Amino acid sequence: MPGDQSAQHSAVSTAWPPGRPPFRADHVGSLLRPPELLRAREDFTAGRLGADQLRKIEDAAIGEVVRMQQEVGLRDATDGELRRESWHMDFIYQLGGITKVQDDTIRVAFHNEQKSYEWAPPSAHVVAPLTLEHTIFGEAFSFLRDTATTALPKLTIPSLSMVHYRGGRSAIDESVYPDMDRFWADLVATYAEEVRRLYDLGCRYLQFDDTSLAYMNDPAQREHVAEIGGDPEHQHERYIENINRALAGRPADMAVTTHMCRGNNQSMWAAEGGYEFVAEALFNELAVDGFFCEWDDERSGGFEPLRFVPKGKRVVLGLVTTKRGELESKDQLKRRIEDAARFVDADQLCLSPQCGFSSTKEGNDLTPQQQWDKLRLIVETAQEVWGTW
Repeated sequence: MPGDQSAQHSAVSTAWPPGRPPFRADHVGSLLRPPELLRAREDFTAGRLGADQLRKIEDAAIGEVVRMQQEVGLRDATDGELRRESWHMDFIYQLGGITKVQDDTIRVAFHNEQKSYEWAPPSAHVVAPLTLEHTIFGEAFSFLRDTATTALPKLTIPSLSMVHYRGGRSAIDESVYPDMDRFWADLVATYAEEVRRLYDLGCRYLQFDDTSLAYMNDPAQREHVAEIGGDPEHQHERYIENINRALAGRPADMAVTTHMCRGNNQSMWAAEGGYEFVAEALFNELAVDGFFCEWDDERSGGFEPLRFVPKGKRVVLGLVTTKRGELESKDQLKRRIEDAARFVDADQLCLSPQCGFSSTKEGNDLTPQQQWDKLRLIVETAQEVWGTW
C-alpha cells in the first residue's frame, strides 16, 4: 500500500480474511417492491391501514426477499430497502437538525435512451445543530439480523456526503453553522455514533451509498457544484476526508464498503462519465474495504481507473445492469472481468449488479423473475471465475 496508508487503513488487512465482505458475488442492496407492499403503503398513507398492519406486511415481504437471496446463493442479504420510499432521504430526514423543505430551485434531471424527466424533490435543510436522536434503521436492521439464517445481514445507508451534496452551503442555515468546519465536525460525530450503535446491534457489514463520488466525474455535475458555491475540483477530497473521520473508530471486524453510481431512478440515470476524475483519491484514500462501481455500459467509462486500486482493497464490478431485464451472458461477463484484470489483480475483484433494483419505491423496468435471474447469474459466474467460496 503506497505511502503511510497502512496506518490510516489499520482496519483493513493486506491479506483478505476468509468470510470478510465484499463477497465474490455480491449485490448493492435495494430490491423490487412487491405490489402488495406498495398497495399497503398507499393504504397507510390514506389512513386505511394502521402502522402495525403495515409493519406485518413489510415483515412478510422482507422475509421472502431474504429467503430468495439465500436461495440464489448470495452470502449476504439486505432487507431490499423495502421499508423505504427512497434509498437515502428516508435516512437523512431522521437526522436531528434536518427538516424537509420543498425547494423548487434545486432540480434533478434523470434520463435514459427512451425517456427523461426533471423534478424538484423535497430537500434536506439543516436548521439546527446535527444530532443522532435514535439509531436510524436500527429496528429494520435488527429484524434483518434475526431473519437472515445463512447469509450475513448487510445494511445500506447514505454516505454523509449525501447530506451536503444536493444543496451545499445554501441548504445549511448560516445562523446555525456560520463555520462549515463545525458543520462537518457535527456531521462526522453523528455518523460515527450511528456506526457505533449499528455495530452494537450486530451489524458487521455496512455500506455507505455515495452517488456524489460518481457524480463528480461528470463535468455537468461539477458545474452544478460550482453554481451552489462548492469547490468542484476538490469537493470529492473533502468528502473522502470526512467519511474517513466518521469511520476512524469502527471495530476491525466491521466491514464497510461504498457504492457509487450515477443515479438510479426507474431505469434512468442523472450523470455520466468514467471514474477517472476521482479515482486516485478514491481508491487510495477512502478507508473502506471495497468499492461497488458501476460499469454496465459505455456511459460508465473504461476500467483504466482501476490502476489506482492498492493492495488490500476489493472492487466489486457492477457489470450486470439493473436498468433492463435482458440477461447478460456468462461469457460476456467473464470477458469483462478479464478486461478489468488488466489494471488490477483479478483476486481483488468481485461481481455484482451495477446498482440496486429499486433505489426508489417505483423500481426499475424489469420483473421480479428477471431480478432473481440476474442475481443467480452473478453467483454462478463468480463461482466459475474464482471458484467455490
